[in-house]
Amino acid sequence: MVEPDTHQALVRLEADGEADAEEFDLLARRLRTELSGLDVDLRPVPGELPPGAKAADPVTIGSLVVAFSAAGGVFPGLVETLREWLGRQAGKHKIKVTIDGDTVELERATSAERQQLIDAFVRRHG
Repeated sequence: MVEPDTHQALVRLEADGEADAEEFDLLARRLRTELSGLDVDLRPVPGELPPGAKAADPVTIGSLVVAFSAAGGVFPGLVETLREWLGRQAGKHKIKVTIDGDTVELERATSAERQQLIDAFVRRHG
């Protein structure tokens, strides 16, 4: 059950097309580890395997439901953590964040482009 002042976001990692199932699994685990350091609750979302993958644990698919408090600026911190994580990765990975049917796609873009996109999303959901 979700508390009244709690929001939920669906966070979906989309790995670079050249990433194999093992690399995708490693990326997803690293992302979950990074997000676990925030004041959020994480819940894996079982789903389909990434294209080309032969097998995977449903927990490692790359989608998470992230529940966070509406207070305290947690959402901007979540988005910033995702953006920074993407910036440290070597591949051209993407992360999609969906709240209430509204999706923002984070990927390698100029810092200014990413910031404009993030600012608009945070204004709508922050």
